[in-house]
Amino acid sequence: MGEFEELYHKHVGAVFRFSLRCVGRREIAEEITSEVFLALHRNFESIDTSQLPAWLFTVAKNRAVDYWRHCELEQRYAAAAADPVASPEPSREYGLFESKVLKPIHRLCLTLRYVHGMDRAEIAQRTGLSDNQIKSSLQYARQLLRRQLLGDAR
Repeated sequence: MGEFEELYHKHVGAVFRFSLRCVGRREIAEEITSEVFLALHRNFESIDTSQLPAWLFTVAKNRAVDYWRHCELEQRYAAAAADPVASPEPSREYGLFESKVLKPIHRLCLTLRYVHGMDRAEIAQRTGLSDNQIKSSLQYARQLLRRQLLGDAR
């Protein structure tokens, strides 16, 4: 553990500053820095330490890219949910889709599928998700709702 700790103390400041410049938010930069050194710890035996600063910055850059992709997807889902599809107002029976057990992606897919009658191809076109993502989101959301309705605490 001594060599890892030494490398951690040597590079943590630079990785954090780089991450902060990439994402602009201190708490996210701290998370990225933690993930970078967790990845280093997990792969420590297979990493050439002479290439280490570059490896650390590459991992940090990739985590920052993942963060921005996630933000973009959240904004896309929020915009899709806020932009109602031209159809009659859903009845109260669809209030089930507002369940707290559902994530926004599940709620969006359920609403577009069952309230607005879209098929998976139309949902994919509207949200930018793949057919498999939509299929698994719908399947998982139905499973969560089924458990909630049956009172299953699993």
